[in-house]
Amino acid sequence: MSWFESFVLGLVQGLTEFLPISSSAHLRLTAAFAGWEDPGAAFTAVTQIGTEAAVLIYFRKDIGRILSAWSRSLFSKEARGNHDAKTGWLVIVGSIPIGVLGLTFKDQIEGPFRDLRLIATTLIALGIILGIADRLASRDAKGGRHRVRRERKTLEQLTVKDGLLYGCAQALALIPGVSRSGATISGGLFMGYEREAAARYSFLLAIPAVLASGLFELKDIGEGHVAWGPTVFATVLAFVVAYAVIAWFMRWISTRSFMPFVIYRVLLGILLFVLIATGVLSPHAGESVGPVG
Repeated sequence: MSWFESFVLGLVQGLTEFLPISSSAHLRLTAAFAGWEDPGAAFTAVTQIGTEAAVLIYFRKDIGRILSAWSRSLFSKEARGNHDAKTGWLVIVGSIPIGVLGLTFKDQIEGPFRDLRLIATTLIALGIILGIADRLASRDAKGGRHRVRRERKTLEQLTVKDGLLYGCAQALALIPGVSRSGATISGGLFMGYEREAAARYSFLLAIPAVLASGLFELKDIGEGHVAWGPTVFATVLAFVVAYAVIAWFMRWISTRSFMPFVIYRVLLGILLFVLIATGVLSPHAGESVGPVG
């Protein structure tokens, strides 16, 4: 991997990680369109450490409160009723599905799941699901002539059941094209949570899974065409860009819908199918054997 490739891929990782459009799919597609070798899952997972560092800094006050309350709840029964302590435990509970499924389907994630036909399918399918969830949220917020405005839930109302369902939704992101934020936000909207609450919990829930995955895949960096220098450079660049994207995205969702992302996903998926069907792009373009993120 050249330094120019690492620059482009780091930029793509930072721009797409927290938008509901799938960073792993965009890394795979960027390499395929440019005629580069697939950066693989290890590169994706390690550069995501950079984007999660942006989450840690952006939500540092929330995370600090949660860690403090969760630590106290280990020794104090009274502290376990604190909302921040409960959030800490629910993040742990919600991280179980992706951990179990990630280890179970590791071989598939690193191989067959990177087929561009599957990525095109998941881009379209999750796009439609996100669109439906967004419409439901908009209707609840506005009400209507023949319906009462429905109050949507905040994170204070998060339950163990909802935490597990969030976790199952996040686990779908093991398939490139699904999108970690897209899947968890869609799950949250279907469960009746506010847009901002769904996005905030999605970011918090990703921290353990992404950091664990990135650290686990560190051993594969330096093997094949992905070297340490370009990977570190891409990770740092992804951190800087991701921080700006988080700040913008959290402002966006407070007043706007997810429909632009829905349309983008569907159109990109259709374009992929057309390019593959016409022979312009191979479904295995640039494919390499290696891990995924």
